[in-house]
Amino acid sequence: MFAAVLLLICGALNAIWGVAAIRDSDFFAADRRFIFGDLNGWGWITLILGILQIAAAVSLWRGNTFGRVFAIVMASLVAIAALLEIRAYPFWSLAIFALTLWIIHGLMVYASDDAAGATAEQPAAGAGSTRPRRR
Repeated sequence: MFAAVLLLICGALNAIWGVAAIRDSDFFAADRRFIFGDLNGWGWITLILGILQIAAAVSLWRGNTFGRVFAIVMASLVAIAALLEIRAYPFWSLAIFALTLWIIHGLMVYASDDAAGATAEQPAAGAGSTRPRRR
């Protein structure tokens, strides 16, 4: 659940960032250089990734395996996009990159805990009893 909330926050931040970049907001410095593309192009990419992250968070709340896999894929794509924007906005990119790594870690650890719990043998009825046996 925590990873879903972080994914929703990250998706909302990316969507807001993308809309601001598309509108050529004064918030962005005009002389920034991107690895490829321009501010408007990266705005669209960031907006689409933000919307998909929000969809992944909603899917993750449903609790199925598809939601977890979709969330991991989306967080991975956003992490890659953040690294591609690092030349233009290093602190913002590193913050988003760190947040997405935290999301991926949370989703992977949670997934491995579920798999371990599902394959563990259940003790027989009464086998885990703490009452001493009478002789």
